[in-house]
Amino acid sequence: MTAFPVTALRSVEMSTPDLVRSIDFYTKIWGLDFAAEADGKVFLAATGSDFHVLELKAGDHPALRKVTFRARSHEDLFDLHARARAAGCVVLREPGPSSGPAGGQSLVVREPQGCCLEFVYGDRRKAGKVVPDRPERLAHVNINTADIDALSSFYHDVAGFRLTDRSKMMAFLRCNHDHHAVVLAEAPVNGLNHIAFLVPDIESVMRASGRMIDHGFPIGWGVGRHGPGDNVFAYFVDPTGVVIEYTAEVLQVDDSYRVKGPDEWVWPPGRTDHWGIAPPKTEHCKKAQSSVPFAVPRRA
Repeated sequence: MTAFPVTALRSVEMSTPDLVRSIDFYTKIWGLDFAAEADGKVFLAATGSDFHVLELKAGDHPALRKVTFRARSHEDLFDLHARARAAGCVVLREPGPSSGPAGGQSLVVREPQGCCLEFVYGDRRKAGKVVPDRPERLAHVNINTADIDALSSFYHDVAGFRLTDRSKMMAFLRCNHDHHAVVLAEAPVNGLNHIAFLVPDIESVMRASGRMIDHGFPIGWGVGRHGPGDNVFAYFVDPTGVVIEYTAEVLQVDDSYRVKGPDEWVWPPGRTDHWGIAPPKTEHCKKAQSSVPFAVPRRA
């Protein structure tokens, strides 16, 4: 197995134009728990071992402020720093003690296309558990990019990810046994496409989706099974216009997995998922997937 310098996707930080409403939605409907509040941010946890998986901060509009990955070691954190500098990243925070409640050591950079990335090591963990119908951790983050090949090379050369599959419009990259932790989607503008939360099983996808519908949030795409990654999915749009996904059964791979190309990931006409049961994505969902920009970061 490849010794990845990054071992997991830990959390994402979002701006929200309605902080109170976003907190209520993610804790009372989506299935997260309040973890901490500090420096104008609210930290929300899933049921797994990560101290938090979502940071929310008040802002004028929804925006992706930061994606955080866990580094394998303290040495890897400094190696990531050196490679990021060499790749032309803006270093927003030099390696050192993290300012957040999860603690540990962290490095924050802005990659050349504008996304703010944090790498942490030694951050605080908790006793995780599996709870039906509730998110256990993040599964992946999907990033829109106007130059998918350049950004894919960045994740490979700088962050040490490996390409797992390449469809016509997307590149799937991994940093552990999960088929993908980062998905890059070809788009006319850079920004956030969606955030996927892992739930325990198919039954949890279905029941959590039912809970969303009960609270007035229709399915934007799904329920279905993806091709690359083979994971079950249901997409929704949160109250501020951010696309979020419940997912389960992400394909587990190792170095023997054969990377497949666009010619192998082709559906018959009219089909949008592996099972052939998912209806077309709603217009509301499609619009939301290209409407959340990167926040403009400040040096930390």
